[in-house]
Amino acid sequence: MFGTFADAIPYKHYSRKNLGYLHAIRQGAELILETDDDNIPYDTFGQELSRSVSGRLVDGPGWVNIYKHFTDDAHIWPRGLPLDAIDNRGRVTPLATSSPCPIQQYLADNDPDVDAVYRLTNKRPVFFEREARPVVLAKDVWVPFNSQNTVFFREAFPLLYLPCFVSFRMTDIWRSFVAQAALAHHGLSVSFHPPTVEQLRNEHDLMKDFSDEVVGYLRNREIGEILTHTLSGLEPNTSDLSTTALTLWRALSDAEVIPPTEIPIIEEWFSRVADSEVLADEAR
Repeated sequence: MFGTFADAIPYKHYSRKNLGYLHAIRQGAELILETDDDNIPYDTFGQELSRSVSGRLVDGPGWVNIYKHFTDDAHIWPRGLPLDAIDNRGRVTPLATSSPCPIQQYLADNDPDVDAVYRLTNKRPVFFEREARPVVLAKDVWVPFNSQNTVFFREAFPLLYLPCFVSFRMTDIWRSFVAQAALAHHGLSVSFHPPTVEQLRNEHDLMKDFSDEVVGYLRNREIGEILTHTLSGLEPNTSDLSTTALTLWRALSDAEVIPPTEIPIIEEWFSRVADSEVLADEAR
């Protein structure tokens, strides 16, 4: 179905999901809720989804441990958060109005998405507060989100791209940094919500996970700085989300975060998304 684009994506890699995204877009999906095969849905899974989110606004600036707003456990943090930021909960205020959040991360109970450092040092299951109010990120806040229980509304479909030639444990995390930077530039945000699944995690080699995550421990904060600097040179409201995101991916390539071989695939991704949206509109 996707020709050269499918051929360019390595086999047995998580980024093959990109083909599934394109298929869903082509079929006319209005939103995509992605999850993993080891997540067991609660009755609330996929229910009452709305692009507008009311809840708590988390301000920074900088990196924030979003898990602190859904549990009193002081020693848990999401995969991808710089380790020197795990104690930072940011500033919290109630939202005066609903915020547009085209990307929404729902949490997972029991064995949530944490990094290998956490799992190697802590074996306790974690259950988040299921009645907690959602959290919306302010513009100057960085929080990694994953692909385990995540909603993308239609306007955010161009931001679904998972890079192919990066660490397996960083592909969705680095996607999240580009996505939240692009959304912030266009006056949009990412929200976080209470759990709607319980994860019964597939078997992993934790030391291999750790090895795959080292590049994130060392470079995630730098990636935030690169993206912030890149956005500072862009004029507001002069591009669409796809153009902004492509500019951000190119900046990461220029900084040798992702290899240059990734860029032609990313460029084809945006072209394929646009073509798929046209096909979906014609089908409607």
